[in-house]
Amino acid sequence: MKFTCMKWSALPVLVLLAGTVALAGSQQPDEAESGTAATPAAAPTPAATPKPTVARRKENQQDRIAQGVKSGQLTAGESSKLETKEAALNAETKADRAANGGKLTAAEKKQINGQQNQLSKQIGKDKHNASTQHYANNKVDQRRENQQDRIAQGIKSGQMTAGEAAKAEKQQKGINRQVAADRKANGGTLTASEKKQVNHEQNAASKNIYHKKHNLKTQPKPN
Repeated sequence: MKFTCMKWSALPVLVLLAGTVALAGSQQPDEAESGTAATPAAAPTPAATPKPTVARRKENQQDRIAQGVKSGQLTAGESSKLETKEAALNAETKADRAANGGKLTAAEKKQINGQQNQLSKQIGKDKHNASTQHYANNKVDQRRENQQDRIAQGIKSGQMTAGEAAKAEKQQKGINRQVAADRKANGGTLTASEKKQVNHEQNAASKNIYHKKHNLKTQPKPN
């Protein structure tokens, strides 16, 4: 009789436990539908790196040329040729945009990108060949280095367009050739009159650089 009472007194506890388990089981579908159930989070898709715009590509090329001029990796002759090509490409881009209401077609963008790829390879080749701009510790060479630094700054800042930089470097190329020829004819030195002549030519070049850096022509920066 005592055993029977204990059995019936335990029955409500068993019923309560069974109800709790049933309730917990009935909540699982609701949790799944409401999104509260613990499910593995989906891995975020990495964002694709956007291709540089035409304007940004031009900016990058100019920066590379400026660095090469500044470091002496690009001679005046090499940078003059590179900037001449960049100027032609800029003129082509401008003409294409004028013909299309200020925009470039997909085909034109593809063509310009191909041309920039070729120019990029040429910049890399010129910067890593055996031709470098050497400056000795004398007034003539220090003057030439100073002019190159000013041109490099003008290219980097956009104060000088590619066409202006090409002309400034072509002028320096002419002076460099003259100095090399004079030194070769005089056993590696310059006479007093030759130094005076070179200084006069550099004065003219200096004025041209200043004018090109402070006129209304600039290399537009990408937005």
